[in-house]
Amino acid sequence: MKIKSLIALALVGILSVSMASAKSLVVYYSRADENYSVGTITEGNTAVIAKMIAKATGADTYEIKTVKPYPKNYKECTDVAKKEQRDNARPAIQGGSPDLSSYDTIFLGYPIWWGDLPMCVYTWLETNDLSGKRVIPFCTHEGSGTAGTSSSLKAKLKGATVEQNALAVRGSVAQNKRSEAQKNVDAWLKKIGF
Repeated sequence: MKIKSLIALALVGILSVSMASAKSLVVYYSRADENYSVGTITEGNTAVIAKMIAKATGADTYEIKTVKPYPKNYKECTDVAKKEQRDNARPAIQGGSPDLSSYDTIFLGYPIWWGDLPMCVYTWLETNDLSGKRVIPFCTHEGSGTAGTSSSLKAKLKGATVEQNALAVRGSVAQNKRSEAQKNVDAWLKKIGF
């Protein structure tokens, strides 16, 4: 009986050490300025959710930033975003991405733009190796939910495990109903094992 107890304690210790050494990173793209349904904002909708996830999990954060900012005006920004999608563009992003080798889990956040990720997120994905990582998508939207982006990411990120239970929060909720957004984040994190 003592041997079984010692083995059980050893296993608990090993699991505790491996869970403590597991590191997470929240990578996100977010846009402030004029946004649909919330007006002109100083912090983007996705940034609000990204920071909630980071605080709840103790994860580090990294914000994807484009070299050339998108227009501040909502209509002008959507025109640029649609053109980038049509052209399958990869807008240049600022350097300084963290070394991903020390992270086991990457939370990946983005707004839904015309049913897809902003093209600058594809730029980041294509310049970083996520093989062997658990990638957990989350997004903000104003009615389209995840728009199937979890499946798109799974097809694109060969060698990574992409969580299909992505979080989708309306941007208007992220901006104007933060306690509701936090409850959604907390419930989702619990559901996916955090």
